[in-house]
Amino acid sequence: MNQGFCKDLKRSAVIFLLNNTKYNFRFAMSHVGVDKKGNDLNLMLMVTSCAIGGTLQYGYNLAIMNAPTIYIQNFVNETFRERWDVQLKNYQVTLVWTCIVSIYSLGGLAGALIAGPMSITFGRKKTMLLNNIFLMLSSLLALTSRAAKSFEMIIISRVLVGINAGISMNVQPMYFGESAPKHLRGAASLSSAIFTAFGVVLGQVVGLREILGSEPCWQYLLASNAIPGLIQLLTLPWFPESPRYLLIDRGDKEACINALRRLRGCEVQRSELDEILQEQAEAKGLRPSRPWELFADRNVRWQIYFYAYYVFKESGISPDMIQYITICTGTCEFTACIICNLLIERQGRKILLMGGYVSMTGWAIVFTIALCFEHKVEWMSYLSMACIFTYILSFGMGPAGVTGVLPTEIFSQTARPAAYMIAGSMMWINLFIMGMIFPFLVSELGEFCFVPFAAVCFLSALYVGLVLPETKGKTLSAIANEFHKLNYRGQDKQGLPAPQAQYQLGEVCHSTAL
Repeated sequence: MNQGFCKDLKRSAVIFLLNNTKYNFRFAMSHVGVDKKGNDLNLMLMVTSCAIGGTLQYGYNLAIMNAPTIYIQNFVNETFRERWDVQLKNYQVTLVWTCIVSIYSLGGLAGALIAGPMSITFGRKKTMLLNNIFLMLSSLLALTSRAAKSFEMIIISRVLVGINAGISMNVQPMYFGESAPKHLRGAASLSSAIFTAFGVVLGQVVGLREILGSEPCWQYLLASNAIPGLIQLLTLPWFPESPRYLLIDRGDKEACINALRRLRGCEVQRSELDEILQEQAEAKGLRPSRPWELFADRNVRWQIYFYAYYVFKESGISPDMIQYITICTGTCEFTACIICNLLIERQGRKILLMGGYVSMTGWAIVFTIALCFEHKVEWMSYLSMACIFTYILSFGMGPAGVTGVLPTEIFSQTARPAAYMIAGSMMWINLFIMGMIFPFLVSELGEFCFVPFAAVCFLSALYVGLVLPETKGKTLSAIANEFHKLNYRGQDKQGLPAPQAQYQLGEVCHSTAL
């Protein structure tokens, strides 16, 4: 009896151990490769699919508002005259037009604020897919606004498409940064800027009078942003969710490994998985960060297409040529972002960011000088135009792309959504302020309208040079140690301890819950 009981107990113990170690054994022996080279094609396709309906929309919806400026202003004037028999004055039309343009930024601010909770609740990929609801409603309102004789529908449409852009600008770089391997993390995140610049060029081309930028077609131009959204809806569901989100936030081990295998085109590399496990270990037991807490946390303390017409008109460019010149500016930024993508993993983030701000400062000063002598020297208008191109080129080579990479690298999984909410909110607030005041800034300051921008760029270059450490090729834990040394400089502190990477079985860690 005792012998039978002992045998049963022994058999039960063996079964229990096998059941608890089966997954670890399969995980260690089968899923973890020894640095096999994979195929990055799946990652590239995922980036393309997501960005077409993501940050491309941001650039596209910035650019398409430049071509129909006069037509929409006339539409507003006609609507007031038909409804209330009122003829608006020029400054009143400009004010309504400024509201239509700038309300896009308020929508973007709202999108940036809800992007964090959405990315936590639904995941990065599903958030991008659900984001198309705002886009489709926006396109429908823009398409029917002319028939309904309602400029208010255009305003609501711009709010909705702004929400779409605000969510995309926050969630997409997070999705890319968490899905790419360490050696491609910068390039993958920077692709958001490339698609933004491509969206600008595409919007400028589609907005030509010969395509959709004519008076009878402006409502179709505003609704054309639905096409990239449809492409994303058809293609993105075939790609996996962010591996880091699956393991750290959801505790779904199988899904994380499958996602890594699909994105890499090979078995999971031990070094990459160890990095994710280490971040999971560091996030364990931490209370999620809220946006306002990042300003008080010592560990993370340091971490112009709307009005192209006004800028080029002030530079002395013929109104008939402005629509073609604006295409050149978009192409210039697109080219610069591609070059930056090729250089970011060779030169690093800091030198591109600081160099971009220094160059922008210099060209803004030259542009101001050229505007001052525009009416005295015949060829100064050409120098002014050259300054605009070099200013945009400098922006595309550094700040346009690198700033989107940094939140993924300098913030942990617990702080990343809150950091993106702050960064996105600041961007949209500034964009709204500039959208509202820029026409009046040009009229009041005249040739000195770029002096404030030169001052901001100089201060930004100074800050980057003194504070930001280089993050190229470093793990997230190593970057955190760099900031720890900076934050506790002069104190007798050791670097952040590197917790032992261990596999957390069956534990769901909602590390970014708000």
